Amino acid sequence: MQVSVRRLVLYPLCAARSSLSRAALLRPVLRLLSPSARTLFSDTGIWEKDYRTETRRKVEEWWHPRIMAQWQKDVLNPMGWDAFGLPAENAAIERGLDPEEWTKSNIQSMREQLDTLGLCFNWDREVTTCLPDYYKWTQYLFIKLFEAGLAYQKEAVVNWDPVDQTVLADEQVDENGRSWRSGAQVEQKLLTQWFIKTTNYAKPLLDALEDLPEWYGVKAMQANWIGECTGCYFDFKLRVNGEETGETLSAYSSSPETVFGVAYLSILPSHRLLHGSSSVRSTLQKAFQPGRDSLTEVTAHNLFTGHEVPLVISHREAFDGYLDTVLGVPGCSEEDLSVARALNLRWTTVLETHEDGTQTLINSEEFSGLPREQAFDSITQKAREQKVGGHLTSSKLRDWLISRQRYWGTPIPVVHCGSCGPVAVPEEELPVTLPKLPSLTGKGASPLGAAHDWVNCKCPRCKGPARRETDTMDTFVDSAWYYFRYTDPHNPDRPFERHLADHWLPVDVYIGGKEHAVMHLYYARFLCHFCKDQGLVAHREPFWKLLVQGLIKGQTFKLADSGQYLKREEIDFTGTHYLNLQGVTWEKMSKSKHNGLDPQEVVQQYGVDTVRLYILYAAPPEQDILWNVKTDALPGVLRWQSRLWQLVTKLRAARQLGDVPNPSVLKKKELAEAKKIWENKNYAIREVTTHFTEDFLFNAAMSRLMGLTNTLSVSASFVRLLQHSVEFEEALAALVMMTAPMAPHLASELWAGCPLLLRGGDVLQQSWPTVDPEYLEAPDFVELSVLINNKSCGTVMVPVQVSKDTIRVQQLVLESPIGQKLLGERSIKRAILSPRTALINFLVDE
Repeated sequence: MQVSVRRLVLYPLCAARSSLSRAALLRPVLRLLSPSARTLFSDTGIWEKDYRTETRRKVEEWWHPRIMAQWQKDVLNPMGWDAFGLPAENAAIERGLDPEEWTKSNIQSMREQLDTLGLCFNWDREVTTCLPDYYKWTQYLFIKLFEAGLAYQKEAVVNWDPVDQTVLADEQVDENGRSWRSGAQVEQKLLTQWFIKTTNYAKPLLDALEDLPEWYGVKAMQANWIGECTGCYFDFKLRVNGEETGETLSAYSSSPETVFGVAYLSILPSHRLLHGSSSVRSTLQKAFQPGRDSLTEVTAHNLFTGHEVPLVISHREAFDGYLDTVLGVPGCSEEDLSVARALNLRWTTVLETHEDGTQTLINSEEFSGLPREQAFDSITQKAREQKVGGHLTSSKLRDWLISRQRYWGTPIPVVHCGSCGPVAVPEEELPVTLPKLPSLTGKGASPLGAAHDWVNCKCPRCKGPARRETDTMDTFVDSAWYYFRYTDPHNPDRPFERHLADHWLPVDVYIGGKEHAVMHLYYARFLCHFCKDQGLVAHREPFWKLLVQGLIKGQTFKLADSGQYLKREEIDFTGTHYLNLQGVTWEKMSKSKHNGLDPQEVVQQYGVDTVRLYILYAAPPEQDILWNVKTDALPGVLRWQSRLWQLVTKLRAARQLGDVPNPSVLKKKELAEAKKIWENKNYAIREVTTHFTEDFLFNAAMSRLMGLTNTLSVSASFVRLLQHSVEFEEALAALVMMTAPMAPHLASELWAGCPLLLRGGDVLQQSWPTVDPEYLEAPDFVELSVLINNKSCGTVMVPVQVSKDTIRVQQLVLESPIGQKLLGERSIKRAILSPRTALINFLVDE
C-alpha cells in the first residue's frame, strides 16, 4: 500500500546460513517468465472465471517483477549478515576451507535464494559484519568504550566451552550449565579476558524499560536479568606494607550511603586474587585459613573516602548473587559486626537513629546530617563524578565478557606494551584486519597468536615493541550496533552520520525472537545508551515497539538408545525403528535433526501468496507454528483465495449485463442487505487496521477479512444488488486493498480484473481504506466470529452493549442458526470471549 516511511522496521541480522523462518516467506516469489504462458487478464484482458492452480502460478509470475519494483520505491527494508562467529569457523574447519571464503560463498548463495523468493530487500544498504568496512567501526566503538573506562581486561573465572574451545558470556550458558550453541557441559577456567562494564548502565537500562510499550514479556525478562539496582561498587587500590601493588578491586555495597563506616573488604576463597597471577596472591594464600574469616596483610585504599581498610578472606563459599567482593559495614549488618569483632577491627559509626525511626548520617564528612535516603543519592552521584564507582546496579548482574579465543571474529584493537600496558590502536590505523592463516584447528589457544608477523608490532604511544591482542570479540558486539549502520551504510569516515541516525531511529517496530531477550536486545540497548552519552545520537533506546516472532517447527524422530535423529523416509512406522523412537516431537528446524524444508520447494508447490497467508493465519506472530500444511489451515486459506476470486467474477458478470448502476431501483430487502454490507465493511476496516498497526494479530485480521468475504458472498446472490449497489463495490474494493499486504499477487490481479475498482494505479498504490465518519457513531450491532475448537465456523451479529459479556454472548450464539446447527447437541467445556477482537471460541468434546 502507499505509505510514508520515515523509520526502520528491522529484523536482527540474518545469519549467513540457510534456514526457514516465519519472516522468510512473507514476500513474493520470482520465477522465469515465459511470454507464451501469460494468458491472464492483466496481460490479455480475458478474465479466467476460476482461481485454479495454473491461474495462481500465472498471476504470481506476472505480478512478481511489478510488485518488486513498486516496493523498492516505497519501503526501506535493509538486510545484513551476522557473518562472524563459531558456526562459520567450525564449518570451514570441517571442510578444510578458509572461513572468509566459506562465509562469502554462503552469503552469495543466501542472497540468491532470497532474491529467488522475491524478498524485497534494499541491497544497496546491505551490511556484512565480517567485512573490514563494517568491523572497522565495531573496533572504533570498542575504542570509545575503552577510552571511557568501560572496556577493561582482568583475570576471571570464566565459562569455557570444551567443544567450541572458547569462553562464553553468562547469558550463553543455559539453566543446565550447557553451552547455548554446542550443548556441551560448560567448564570453569581462570583466564585473562576483556569485559565491557555494562553494570555502569544497569539502572538507566532498568528505568528506561518503564517508558517502552509492552514487549511480550521481554521487558520483564530484561528487568529480572538486571535485578533490583539498590547498590553500587566502589573502587579500591590494594597495598601490602603500604606499597602499591598495581591491583584495583571493585567492591559491592548494598548500602552505599554507609561507605564511611566500612571496616574491611571481604573476598571469597574462590576469588581470582588467590588463584591467578596477581602480585598479592602469595600474601593472601599465606593468610588463608579454610572455613574461617582470614585477616590478611593486604589493605584496600578507598578511592572515594580516602580510608584504608584490611582485606579479609571470607569463610563463606558465596555472597549474594554473583558477588565475590563486598564491603563490611558493622553498623549496618549483624554478620559484618560479628566478623569485625572476631578480627578485632575498628570501625566508625555512621548512622544516627532518631525517635521517629528516621536515620541521618554522622561521621561522613560533608554528607553528615543528611537523611539516609538523600545521602544515598548524594554519595553515589559524587562517586560517579569522581569516576570511582557509584553506578547503581544489582548484586546479580555481571559485566559483559566479550573475549573469544577463536579466529573468525572482530580483532580487539589493542596492543600490549611492556612499558605502557594496554594501548588502543589509533583511529587512523583502523581497521585492524584479520591475517590470513594457513590452517585452523579450533583447539587450544587463540589461533591469532601463531600469526607472528601480525602479532608483533610497535606501541602507538612509546613506539617500543608490543604485541597485538589475540582474542577476538563476541559476535554480539558486531550486532549491537548494526541498526545504526543501516542508516548510513557506506560512510567511510565514521560509523554513521548523526542526522541520519536521528532521522530514522529509534526503530518503530523491531521483529525478533524471544531468544534475544537477555543477549542481543540487552547489548543493543546498552550500546545505544552509551552512544547517546558520547553525543553520537539523540536517543537512548534503539527500538520502540517489539514484535516477538515464533518459530516454524518441524517434526523430529529420535531413537531412544542412541539419540540419533532419523529422516521421516527412514522410518518404518510398523517396525522396530518406530517402536524404538524416544519420541516424535516438534523442534526448531535444523539440518542435523532432518526436520527442515526448502522454502523454494514449498513456494513452488503452493504458491507464495498461499504460503504467506498460511503462515499469517496459522497462529499469532509470537507463537510457534508446527509445520503441517496438509492438515490444518492450508485448505481454508486456499478456499478463501478462491472465494475472493469468485466475488470479482460475479461482480464482473453482473455489471456486464449492460445496465448503468442505479441504486434507486433497489428494494427494501436489498437496501437492508446493502446497509449490512456497509456496516461490515467499516467494522472490518477498523478491526484490520488495529491488527495491522497495533497488536499485530494478523490471524485475527484475516478472520475479519474472511468474515467480510462471507458477507459479500451471501449478498452476491442478490443479482440486482450486484448490478446497482455502491456498497458492494466499495466493500469489495476495501477487501482487496486490505488483502494486498498479505497476498499482493492475488490482490493485484483482482484489482486489475475489475475495472470498477481501478482508482488510478495498482492496488499497492492505493491509500489504506478508512472508516466512514458516520460509522464512528457507535453501531448497534457487532459481527462476532464463532470458532469451535479453534476452527472458524461463521459469524453472528450481537448487540454492542453485550458484546463483552461472555455469558450473554454465549447465549446469543447458541440461539443463532449457527449455534443451533453446530452446538445444539454438543457438550461445551468452555466458551472463551476474546477481549481484543470480536471472537468467541467454544471448546467442545469431539
